[in-house]
Amino acid sequence: MAPPPMCYPQGEFMLGDRDVKMGEIGGAPFYMSPSQFEYWQHTQLIIDAIPGRGGMFSLDNGTEKRFLTRSRMFTDEEHDRRRPIETAA
Repeated sequence: MAPPPMCYPQGEFMLGDRDVKMGEIGGAPFYMSPSQFEYWQHTQLIIDAIPGRGGMFSLDNGTEKRFLTRSRMFTDEEHDRRRPIETAA
């Protein structure tokens, strides 16, 4: 099982040279490590904010919201249409 997403204020998390930018969530960049990307690269990740208590890095403490991550495998056609992935470097 992969670790859950963690939310940091923009600029407060040091990216590694090889971290992979997957896209944006609410205008904020979303990255994962190269090893996580290797595992999840054939999968669509759906990340929602839902009511409930999360951990320290889930969402801003006190908002009573947490992340919920769901996934599904890309079809071959979807996989072929994916855009190139950016690295942090």
